[in-house]
Amino acid sequence: QVQLVESGGGLVQAGGSLRLSCAPSGRTFTLYAMGWFRQAPGKTREFVAAISRTSATTYYADSVKGRFSISRDNAKNTVYLQMNSLSPEDTAVYYCGTSGGTWVPKNLADFRSWGQGTQVTVSS
Repeated sequence: QVQLVESGGGLVQAGGSLRLSCAPSGRTFTLYAMGWFRQAPGKTREFVAAISRTSATTYYADSVKGRFSISRDNAKNTVYLQMNSLSPEDTAVYYCGTSGGTWVPKNLADFRSWGQGTQVTVSS
């Protein structure tokens, strides 16, 4: 099973940027599609973005499209979520996850493994 560790969260002012990183363990990282989802206080988990093994395919939630960008560097065994133009509505715990296979997650049900999450707080 893939172990996932997120980093890069923190406190940022509205309009600012953060880049989250996810470093899965294990040699099979390059075989997996990866993604991010988030959970805001008092709300259900929300799909954010996902990327295929080769980076050829990406999906984004409408709420982040045009502001967030998912990418991966298989050589560094890391997947990223660049978040720009952040707003207080983006405040949440962000989780890195994987489908555990080659299919790119399009919703929460597609994630099979995920990490402990990293807190992102956007102040107004």
